[in-house]
Amino acid sequence: MKMSLYSELVKDITDKIYTMEKGDKIPSERQLCIDYDVSRTTVRNAIRQLVSSGLIIQIQGKGSFVTGKHKLTDNLSNYYSFTQRTIANGMVPKSEILDFRIKKANKDLAKQMQINNADLIIELVRLRLADDEPMMYETTYIPYDRFTNISRELISEKPLYDIFDESNAAIFTVNERFSVSKLNNKIANFLGQNPDAPSLKIIRKSFDFDENLVEYTISYARGDKFYYETSYSPR
Repeated sequence: MKMSLYSELVKDITDKIYTMEKGDKIPSERQLCIDYDVSRTTVRNAIRQLVSSGLIIQIQGKGSFVTGKHKLTDNLSNYYSFTQRTIANGMVPKSEILDFRIKKANKDLAKQMQINNADLIIELVRLRLADDEPMMYETTYIPYDRFTNISRELISEKPLYDIFDESNAAIFTVNERFSVSKLNNKIANFLGQNPDAPSLKIIRKSFDFDENLVEYTISYARGDKFYYETSYSPR
């Protein structure tokens, strides 16, 4: 495969994507091979690059679709990834599963997760550590009907977002809200902090391409270890 041919293919498809709308389907790999007179390998590598850049999303059995991200402005609260940030800071991330259970959603959770009252959900409680130091206490709620394959053992072996990807529920949109909170006795004990110590509370809702909720997570991050920073250019 010639790099120049690959680069031209990526550029041409990208130019076309910029004229399209979210949800528009791009031609199949077979059709792209015909249209551009290139090999299937060249097309697959180009598609992989476009997926990696966030311009398209692949849905198993359906094809590749424009995400619409090329039309979005920068978000001032790009979602926080504990694993990525920990690695970026030169530390080793680790998660301890404190609790895993399947239960009925109460009225508040049903409202937050856009499901019916008493529907089954998965409740996952984890302690997030960096270099074995407790940093964040996290409770995640997942709709059970959609992820019946998720178990405590599976989460112990594989990152949660990888499980979502393999379940054809890749995260597309994330909404997060940050606020200052105090730690209760239980959470403070896990984080090695004094009761009522300040913390950064993060409420996250993650959605797939079809805007279905995939996870609802409430995290408490140590106030002495975390801060929220953003920069932008006023118009």
